[in-house]
Amino acid sequence: MGLPQIRPFRKGNLRIGLTKIKLAMIKNIKKVFAIITLFSAYGAFAQQDPQYTQYMYNTLTVNSAYAGSLGHLAITGIYRTQWVGLEGAPNTQSFSLDTPVAKNVGLGISVVNEEIGPTDEQYLDANFSYTIKSGESHKLSFGIKGGGRVINIDWSKGSYKDPDVQFRENITNKFLPVVGAGLYWHGERDYVGISIPNFMTRERYTYDDISEDLVNQRIHLYLIGGIVFDLSAHTKFKPAVLVKYVAGAPLIADISANFMFNNALTLGVSYRTSDSVSGLVGIQITPMIMAGYAYDYTTTALQNYNSGTHEIMLRFELVSRKKGLKSPRFF
Repeated sequence: MGLPQIRPFRKGNLRIGLTKIKLAMIKNIKKVFAIITLFSAYGAFAQQDPQYTQYMYNTLTVNSAYAGSLGHLAITGIYRTQWVGLEGAPNTQSFSLDTPVAKNVGLGISVVNEEIGPTDEQYLDANFSYTIKSGESHKLSFGIKGGGRVINIDWSKGSYKDPDVQFRENITNKFLPVVGAGLYWHGERDYVGISIPNFMTRERYTYDDISEDLVNQRIHLYLIGGIVFDLSAHTKFKPAVLVKYVAGAPLIADISANFMFNNALTLGVSYRTSDSVSGLVGIQITPMIMAGYAYDYTTTALQNYNSGTHEIMLRFELVSRKKGLKSPRFF
């Protein structure tokens, strides 16, 4: 019976083995970096309200004075899935309804569901507006809102950077009140608004490189504006902006430019500071129904770990044949 053969040592085999180990390490490091980057982004937005690329069609969520300003019933729904491909990334659904109910008076409701990491929040707000004339062509609306948030947190879905979090008691259906106000100056072709959606202190999930926790959210201040220009008989152009200020956080500005063709097709681009660039498209399917879609391309370090953000919008406006649809239909 012969002795077992011993394979000779080859430098090439060692080199191949080390290369495989190195590639595996790089792959794991990339995964860890992606997770750290994601939750660092959570930290940046943890104390901020949900954001939308098609904000010009979703004004009621940030400014209560918008309620009833269209002159007819309007219902808007938005579905937004952010940073597709990253587990625990923000996922938001928004529903709003507003209508005039009497001379100079408008009412509206806004419902939002948002999931981020281990948290699940539901928003429910009632909005009231009162409008006065501020000239021959413009009106000034005053708005107030009241409502609440319900927050749920399952700490088992957290990051575990902080080992104590695993033993923390979950939060179930915690209610937090909301009181907000806004001003909205508007005409047929332009608008400017300023608002604070919530004066009340409330808790939100936050994360950093050391731990995750609930913190008191700071007051948000919103400034919005837009104007419509006729470029030709069949083409309209609308630049718009939304600026969000939160004490202790970077100033965020959404700047967009939309073109409407034949009062039916809308195409546009948008830029969110230090976050993303976006493409927007909208189609007026019928005089009462409009559909919109936006795609955000991330410009931060997260761009290597997700396939972008998708946002779908559907809007229904109850207009009579006599009055017709407010034109232009940009806000």
